[in-house]
Amino acid sequence: MEARCTPIAKNLECNLRELDRRLAFKKNFDLIQRRFEIGRRQAVFLFVDAFAKDTPLVLIMREFARLSPEELSIAAFTKLFYRHVIYGEVQELDTLEQVINTALSGPAVLLLDGETRAIAIDVRQYPARMPEEPDLEKVTRGSRDGFVETLVHNTALLRRRLRDPRLRVEHLTAGARSQTDIALLYLDDVANPEIVDSVREKIQRINIDGLPMAEKTVEELIVPGNFWNPFPRVRYTERPDVAAAHLLDGHVLVMVDTSPSVIILPCTFFHHLQHAEEFRQSPSVGVYLRWVRFLGVFFSVFLTPLWLLLALKPGLLPPELKFIGPKKLGSMPLFVQFLLGEVAIDMIRMATIHTPSPIATSTGIIAAVLLGDMAARVGLFIPEVTLYVATAAIGTFLTPSYELSIANRLLRLFILVATGIFRLPGFAFSSLMAFVFLASTRSFGVPYLWPLFPFNLEGFKSVLVRPPVAIQHSRPSILKPIDPDRQPRKRSRSER
Repeated sequence: MEARCTPIAKNLECNLRELDRRLAFKKNFDLIQRRFEIGRRQAVFLFVDAFAKDTPLVLIMREFARLSPEELSIAAFTKLFYRHVIYGEVQELDTLEQVINTALSGPAVLLLDGETRAIAIDVRQYPARMPEEPDLEKVTRGSRDGFVETLVHNTALLRRRLRDPRLRVEHLTAGARSQTDIALLYLDDVANPEIVDSVREKIQRINIDGLPMAEKTVEELIVPGNFWNPFPRVRYTERPDVAAAHLLDGHVLVMVDTSPSVIILPCTFFHHLQHAEEFRQSPSVGVYLRWVRFLGVFFSVFLTPLWLLLALKPGLLPPELKFIGPKKLGSMPLFVQFLLGEVAIDMIRMATIHTPSPIATSTGIIAAVLLGDMAARVGLFIPEVTLYVATAAIGTFLTPSYELSIANRLLRLFILVATGIFRLPGFAFSSLMAFVFLASTRSFGVPYLWPLFPFNLEGFKSVLVRPPVAIQHSRPSILKPIDPDRQPRKRSRSER
């Protein structure tokens, strides 16, 4: 059932009594009512302390103080709105619900006795930090700005890079109590309208009291499919240049206020393996970096299960590779050693995150000495287990997408357990099962393993080799963009 809208009454005191009943001004010290007169008529400014900028409000009230009763005798609201509110962003409000929602969002709301409409003046200034380079997406060369927790600043960072009049920034809200601002961004003549409409509809259908975890809550509410699927079906970025590049490809962005992370959708598995550093270097260097990253991600998933399989079934090794197996066994089975090693790595990682920065390095050193050197000396772990677990962990940290690295860690544990219990059949079946699972996953209708499955030659070449900018003529076909040409061919003189 939709909430009943209460129109603004002509009597100012009546409006203030109803607002006080809903907002409890005496119990909320940060909700300010500034009473004053405009041409001998009672007026009030309603705003949230620390959100409203003082200078614009002082200038506006100074302008109001000059008005005489005769100037407001006819069409007072219209004269105030169009002539005397000396500010750029103003809006007309008709209901008390609009007054409440607008004031709690930050703008100051002007209520005038005898008028059934209010004026919202967007003089808000949210507490915000300056844009700085994201910790998870650093590059050697390139821009050092990143998204922040303020929505309007984030849209400005994108507008600075894409001065296209066809860039759409739609404003939506979600959360019955939080009334969180959400921005839906796309290029009107590029993005697939079906994807845009689907995302917009899913955001509008969000029915929850609040979005305290911002973009992550939105993701779980709009992404269709299995909630327990650990593989991320959207990509996150805190870099404006990465977000702009995906807009040009035909993707859709979702920004949520109070979060510096922007949702990119739809996305595939291989989108999570891309990094801005590849495109900030020459194509040859970019190819090298990409292949090193692919190798590290492969190691992060298959290295420990594969070595465990070969250690348990040494007959699978040719004579030239017999050195791969362990020289001696520890006091515990190899399978248990690997599981304990994996858990130990996660414990170190979480301890480092929760440890204050000045002593985080010391925590890592202590953990490495205790778990690495001492565990091997007492025979808890054999040196090979420590080596391969550490190598797999490096591959995990090398993965550009933090969400994908966590999912790959769970996949590694799944294959490791299957290998430890069932040996070769367990390794083969669990690997095949993981591939089938990924092949059946979709992100807003886009196959997760595209262009590998279903196979697309042009797309697969762009995954394997970072293409030079000069030959990037087309946008990804799987997105079905309206304008597929990234570099339209020049028309000849006869065509002009």
